[in-house]
Amino acid sequence: MKNVKTEGIITKAVGGNYYVAVADGVLCCNARGVFRKEKISPCAGDNVVVSIEENAVPLIVEIKERKNHIIRPPLANLDCALLVTSAVDPVPNTLVTDKLISIFESKHIEPVIVITKQDLRECEDFAGIYRKCGFKVFYMDNSTGNGIDAIRSYISGKLSALIGNSGVGKSSLMNHLFPGLERSTGDISKKLGRGRHTTRQAELFAIDGGYIADTPGFSTVEVSRYGFIPKNELQYSFREFSEYLGKCRFRDCVHLKESGCAVTEALREGKINSSRYDSYVKMCEEAERLNEWEFKNK
Repeated sequence: MKNVKTEGIITKAVGGNYYVAVADGVLCCNARGVFRKEKISPCAGDNVVVSIEENAVPLIVEIKERKNHIIRPPLANLDCALLVTSAVDPVPNTLVTDKLISIFESKHIEPVIVITKQDLRECEDFAGIYRKCGFKVFYMDNSTGNGIDAIRSYISGKLSALIGNSGVGKSSLMNHLFPGLERSTGDISKKLGRGRHTTRQAELFAIDGGYIADTPGFSTVEVSRYGFIPKNELQYSFREFSEYLGKCRFRDCVHLKESGCAVTEALREGKINSSRYDSYVKMCEEAERLNEWEFKNK
């Protein structure tokens, strides 16, 4: 058998083994050592070229250019991130949601809000904050699966990822998308008020011409693992600020305490949600502290 090359997408990476979906199945592959030298790690979502030879393990020889990439969990080429939040246990956390939205906006990945467990509590106020900003919001009842058809229709043909705190219902959502998958669901730790992690690594599942990645859950303090946005760039990751940027009195305005700020004026007029703006202020404070820490350790 001569050397044959084929293209596919990595659906799972475990250790040094990469599972690549190709036209006629799935190949378990190794990767060329040159990727390590170039400090490139193949990951789920990567579009790759695989070399196949007789009596040899298939080898990933090329990684196509990525349109985006997140490091933890390693995922590439996402079209959208389904930010899963629970109506109760744990209750919705606007700061966590806003941090995730900003990170994915900065990477040109469309954030979508999915509220689970709505059989336990209504969350229209929470949902309304994000609908007003132009984000899609879906509901899903964990026990009945009501609402799953709208989610399935939206992700059709896309590369999506489920993102959220442990215990918010990602595994239940996956079980409704893929009956028979029997994804383990995590109980909520009564002591900590957060779920137990039930997914170990990111893995892509084929669905309606696209893929969806189930990712490991995280605790609230781990949100920053998805990425970091410098303070002076945060304003660009809040889409409701966009029509006011460039209209402030000072060109270097960061929309905190400056006079003549168009963003804070819009806030006072009720055109920008106060909860979202509060998140922006807290994120600026955190970014400033992290910048100082990095500077001191250079």
